[in-house]
Amino acid sequence: MSAVTPAPASALDDDSLVELGRSSASQHLARRDATGLAAALFAVTAFAMLALPSHRSLSLTALVVSVLCYALAARVQFEFGGVFAVPTEAVFVAMWFLLPARMLPVAVCCAMLLAQVPELVRDRPPIDRLALLPASSWFSVGPALVIALAADEAPHWHLLPFYALALAAQVAFDFVSVYLCYRTVLGIPALTQLRSMLPVYAVDVLLAPLGLLVAFPTVRNPLSLALVLPVLLLFATFAKERQRRLDNALELSTAYRGTAMLLGDVIEADDEYTGSHSRDVVDLVVAVADELGLDARDRTRAEFAALLHDVGKVKIPPEIINKPGALDDAEWELMKTHTVLGEQMLERIGGLLGEVGTIVRSCHERWDGKGYPDGLAGDATPLAARIVCACDAWSAMTTDRPYRKARSAADAATELRASSGSHFDPRVVDALVTVLGV
Repeated sequence: MSAVTPAPASALDDDSLVELGRSSASQHLARRDATGLAAALFAVTAFAMLALPSHRSLSLTALVVSVLCYALAARVQFEFGGVFAVPTEAVFVAMWFLLPARMLPVAVCCAMLLAQVPELVRDRPPIDRLALLPASSWFSVGPALVIALAADEAPHWHLLPFYALALAAQVAFDFVSVYLCYRTVLGIPALTQLRSMLPVYAVDVLLAPLGLLVAFPTVRNPLSLALVLPVLLLFATFAKERQRRLDNALELSTAYRGTAMLLGDVIEADDEYTGSHSRDVVDLVVAVADELGLDARDRTRAEFAALLHDVGKVKIPPEIINKPGALDDAEWELMKTHTVLGEQMLERIGGLLGEVGTIVRSCHERWDGKGYPDGLAGDATPLAARIVCACDAWSAMTTDRPYRKARSAADAATELRASSGSHFDPRVVDALVTVLGV
């Protein structure tokens, strides 16, 4: 089924979620999550279900084959942001008919433990992480209860609606158990978490018919369950290829962030005010981006643009940058080229930072079209640039400069509101004022 990374998915892009998910594998469980309680309740429920009546005898061969095949399937993991999908569904559906329904939760939990033996021996993760195995086995309770109502009948095509109900119960038990375990840690609405887990449930739904097809010969010969192993091998090949692509994406993401931070250090070394000012703007921009509900990728672009919006100033003569008084017309025209210079510098890097360069170019455009360098108006300016523009102005107004003292927060907020609809995007101003609480 699934494993969830306890992190606010709405605030992180896919690369960040994958990185966080991998790093959390060697860490203790968060104190606020309810994984331990969920594991204990599952153990009580699973053993209580063993007392249910059953019309199907337990075959030791069927039990061993089921546990082994499920463990092999559980070794294959597809990473989707903060969740992992495992192609166990084909085996699990066949187990509905191979084992007494009352045995399913215990068998699944044992198989999951067997699948983790190599990691337990090699990596020796924190002992409290073992609670994840029974806590993640709750999905098996739903189908077990539904199949038990059918008196453990052999598979029949006319019972397809009943099997669909069992699959729905599986998804419901899994989602509720995961949400209750991590709701205090994730801090996101149930619907947001459900959307993040849809790839996992899609894999289960697509593999369920294969499990049903395998079930027909398997009830007569448990060894027939091995027919799914070639499919699992194919999935394992795809999973390794996907992991290589994710590894490359993470390396590239790290390189982009490292380059952005290095350029930020260059700005600060060249001009201490510009560097510290850019870093102050970053926090504001990220907060406003969250307030406006930007998705993870747009949020990252806005963050980098905030850090690098003044990077072009490193090519402006220091005597102009550090001039204590007002610039003359010629100096001001030269100063205004820093956005274009910044775009050119970032375009040479390419990739994500090349995209950020377009935003950097537009960070001094105005809502009314009277900005520079292109005179863009309204929504023609990228939203991230409009956010940086307003946050940049706030930081500048509330910071001491060589030629004037910082303005108070109240005065700066008044100026922002007065310029809303002319200099600044009104929606961005509203979000900024909300974030600042002024």
